[in-house]
Amino acid sequence: MKKILILGAGLVAKPMVDYLLKRNNFQVTVASRTVSKAEKLVQGHPNGKALPLLVDHDQELENLVRDHEIVVSLLPYVYHVKVARLCLKHRRPLVTTSYVSQEMKSLDAAAREAGVLILNEIGLDPGIDHMSAMRIIHDVQKRGGKITSFRSYCGGLPAPEANDNPWGYKFSWSPRGVLQAGRNSARFLLHGELKEIDGADLFANHWPIQIENLQLETYPNRDSLPYIELYGLDGIETMYRGTLRYPGWSKAMLAVSKLGLLKEDKISGVKGLPCAAIFNRILEIEPTEDAREVLKARYSQLVDDEVLEKFAWLGLFGNEPFEQDATTPIDFLAHLMLKKMQYKPGERDMIVLYHDFLAEFPDKTEHINSILLDFGIPHGDSAMSRTVSLPAAIAVKLIVEEQISLTGVHIPVTPSIYNPVLKELETLGIVCKETTTVNDDSFSIAP
Repeated sequence: MKKILILGAGLVAKPMVDYLLKRNNFQVTVASRTVSKAEKLVQGHPNGKALPLLVDHDQELENLVRDHEIVVSLLPYVYHVKVARLCLKHRRPLVTTSYVSQEMKSLDAAAREAGVLILNEIGLDPGIDHMSAMRIIHDVQKRGGKITSFRSYCGGLPAPEANDNPWGYKFSWSPRGVLQAGRNSARFLLHGELKEIDGADLFANHWPIQIENLQLETYPNRDSLPYIELYGLDGIETMYRGTLRYPGWSKAMLAVSKLGLLKEDKISGVKGLPCAAIFNRILEIEPTEDAREVLKARYSQLVDDEVLEKFAWLGLFGNEPFEQDATTPIDFLAHLMLKKMQYKPGERDMIVLYHDFLAEFPDKTEHINSILLDFGIPHGDSAMSRTVSLPAAIAVKLIVEEQISLTGVHIPVTPSIYNPVLKELETLGIVCKETTTVNDDSFSIAP
């Protein structure tokens, strides 16, 4: 029986463990700093094993890698290269859902020499976005067409019936990670013109978009330009990757950013202070002043009644005592958001992944859309956990069964990976539905 090692037992791990342990009957070891989390995932299955592991315990980690046929790292991305080096030493394939770092790319030659596959970016975004896009791109190219415009949008959101707070958002992964992404600069290509956006102005650049019956907004997602080469789209006129949120998110987050709430400057001596006092300190507002009135006066272009309502609901003007000795603005905000913006029992989250292509052929123009709309299972797996972990789980199965035979450092942009993974995802209800319209001059979409 094939032995699979999963490092990490976080929010997205459960569907992967269930798929490998229950649907495919592999022997699965889940190793986690908190062994109780691993035990909860394994659920006493006879082929499952839960182990405590601190990643800094090098010999224990190496022993685990050596004793399994394949390794999955769901650890924070900073540990992936460390795990990858051990996989190369013991000639074990590695699968991650994280972006490929330059340090990971530098292992390509060594991985090829060792005959080992290191497969990254096999989650949702990155992951399903790559695979569903490349299936369309390769099909257009095989039919003699050329992609002239590609816009891709992705977001993890509350399902419409669970969208019940002023921010229009709930956390299915790390709040700090969501907030850190709000500092990213962005670049994209629009009708042949390069657009560059400083991280401080990220949320000032957003546009409304309707996807099926959902009214959403989009803002740029990091640097879109590397995907031109990655996807083989030389000469493309528009290349845009965007994040999706409900309307109003960008307006509030622009105020958050400009007010300094995404900074990482340490603030000491705050334990027991009212949240309003900490907020005032971040904004350099005197304790005797009314923060609402000061915000209106100083930042009238940023802060209106709608934004103030969001701040008040979050508790920024409230008297609840803060529980930690020290914090930073971003951690203070993440702390409040995590308290107020969690999914209630039985609520569903929602994943929206939308691609929009313009393809030119000698005799026609095609507009091609691909949409993945996936909902969490009430009292069961979230859509986020399913769409992130199941592509990786399927890849593990294919590698173990030798249906994928690549070596080196890869992401899932080749047919030998994306075709079988997408096919298997469809059997699990995760389907990218594609539609094509020919010679439709009404084409118009954000940004």
